[in-house]
Parts: sequence; structure tokens; C-alpha cells
Amino acid sequence: MKIVADENIPLLHNFFGDVGEIDTYPGRQLTSENVKSADILLVRSVTQVNEALLAGSRVKFVGTCTIGTDHIDTDYLQKNGITFSSAPGCNANSVVEYVISTLSVLSEFRYIDFSDLSVGVVGCGNVGSRVVSTLRRLGAKVLAYDPLIDQTDMASFEDVLKSDVISLHTPLTTDGPYPTYHLFNESVLAQLSEQQILINSGRGAVVDGSALKRKLKSEPGFTAVLDVWETEPNIDPELARLVAIGTPHIAGYSLDGKIGGTEMIYQALCRHLGLPARHKAAQFIASPPLSKMYFTSEAELSWSMHTAIRAIYDVRHDHYALRRTLGGNEEQRVEAFDRLRKEYRARREFSNIKVLLKNTDSSMHTMFKALGFNVKSA
Repeated sequence: MKIVADENIPLLHNFFGDVGEIDTYPGRQLTSENVKSADILLVRSVTQVNEALLAGSRVKFVGTCTIGTDHIDTDYLQKNGITFSSAPGCNANSVVEYVISTLSVLSEFRYIDFSDLSVGVVGCGNVGSRVVSTLRRLGAKVLAYDPLIDQTDMASFEDVLKSDVISLHTPLTTDGPYPTYHLFNESVLAQLSEQQILINSGRGAVVDGSALKRKLKSEPGFTAVLDVWETEPNIDPELARLVAIGTPHIAGYSLDGKIGGTEMIYQALCRHLGLPARHKAAQFIASPPLSKMYFTSEAELSWSMHTAIRAIYDVRHDHYALRRTLGGNEEQRVEAFDRLRKEYRARREFSNIKVLLKNTDSSMHTMFKALGFNVKSA
């Protein structure tokens, strides 16, 4: 059995090596020639899977080790009897921690207290709903907008736009009653004040990059955070220099999230083939380099939280890594953007870290649990 896969799928050979022969390629460069003799195609979000790629091939199973599916022509797969599986929710915790780290870093130069913060979340699928629940546990006032979810606690889009922080977690759609392409266009961006913060870790083209660039030039106090970009991997270097934090599409790139996606697709393929699933992520994943933190009764709550957040994930590392690539020519920038993602470090999630609290009050315990840490009394 022949498997063709994106070379950036973590633990690819560990999970799939005993299923079939594996050929790997850079995800953006996969061609119909590469795929034509494959029985199984495994991708991440950078590969467009459609008729142009699959026509004439013998592929009968496509798996994307990511939560998004806008790079997959699911209608074509269905019409041609090709089984498809994705990994919904695999990187939700990672994206939540990206948002939390972003707010922690921004708190260094502007007042941000979770208990005083209003956050508007646009898109409440696997990721957005996790952002909502986490921020609410931290004490923030959260308004959620998703017109595709019929719930009474959903806010209007207009009310969400009044929040201190607006965090975007929608798929990219161009049709239907609620298209998200350029949802944040010139008109919507004009409604946001310089005191607000816009975070996009969903899909790049949900924000009109040209309109955002004009806003940042005319209102330099406005805070924009972009992990996703409209023209990836050829991002606009001028826009990247204007945003407060810019990162190379890695919000969901925790090692736990990526391996979780691989494991979910492995399980789906085993079901498709009628094989037993013999492998689990725990067999292969190493202990985190920092596994334990200890706080005493002398530790102040806010300082303790921000210290722990940034010790495990400080988004500024990714921000400055991207900044260092902006001086080259277009070809160099494109190559560097993909290299930052391919060679991304083994970032671990908060749940792997044991936080020991000695003689601290209950609020410390509550907040660390809300962040997702493994909390123990020392």
C-alpha cells in the first residue's frame, strides 16, 4: 500500500510505517505526479486537495492532520468515493494558549486584567468555543458570535465589535449566507477604536490585509495580532512590521496538538482499512523540558500567572523569528516563512506542566486550573 504525505506531519513514520510504504514531499509542492500511484494521501493545511491533484490517481483515503477543511474539495472526494477524515479540535488548546500568551505579553505595555476584560469571539467551533470557556473561567466577560450556531447566549456581531479584544476563529468561506472572506473589511475595521485589540489566529483572508494596513498607518495606536495572513506564504512585509505581534501561522503548532492530529488520522485510517490501531501518541512523545513550577504564599497572583504562561510559551519568540525574515526578497521571505513552520520547536501545552502551590490561597489554585495547568498542593 502506497502512502503519500506532507513531510511536516509529526511522527508520520511512527504511526503509519507499518501500514504502507511512505513517500514524503513538501506540502505546498505536492503534485498530481507525486500522488497518482498513491492509495492514501495525508496532508496538512497548505496542500490544496482537489480534482487537479487527484484526477487519475488511485487514492481512496485522504486525511488532513489539521482541524480546517477549506483546503479540501470535499464534494469532489464524496462524488469519487474517496473517504475523508480531518482532526477537529486537535490543536484547540494550542490556539487558546496562543491567545493567552498574546494577552499576557500585551499586558506589559497596556492594562490588561482578565477580570476586567471584555472579549468578543467570532466563530465558536472547536477552537472558538474553547477560547470562550477558558477566558470565562479566567474571569473575562466574553461575547460569542457564530451565526451557524443556534444558541440563545450568542451575541450580535455589532455587540462583539465593542469588546476590548476581538479574537477570530472562523473558517474561510466565500459563499452561503454568512461568508467570512474579508469579514473584517474597511467598513468593519473603521468601527474599531485605537483602544481595542484584534487577534486573528483563524484564517488569513477573514481580515482584509490591505484595509488593516491602511488602518494601522492612520491609527498607529490600534493593536493588531496576526498569526495568519491573506497571501501565505508570501506575506506582506509592510503589514508584518505594523502589527503589534506577527507570527508565521503557528498558533496551533504545539507538539501536543500536531501529534494529536496525526493520531486522529491514524485512527481514522485504521477504521477505514479494518486494522487495529496499535499506536498511541504517549508511546512516542517525550517529557517537556520544563515539567514543574513551584510557587509559595509569597507569590502574587498576577505575577505568578504571567510568569508561568511565558515560561511555557512566550509568543514574542515567534514574533521576532518572523520579523528577522522580512528583510529579504520575495523568494527568500517565502522560503523563510515555510522554514519557520517546518523547523518549529517542540512547544508543549500547559497541561503537561505540574504547578506546585504551597500555602497559597484558593484564587491561585482556581486561576492556574483555569489556564489548564496540572495544579497540585505542595
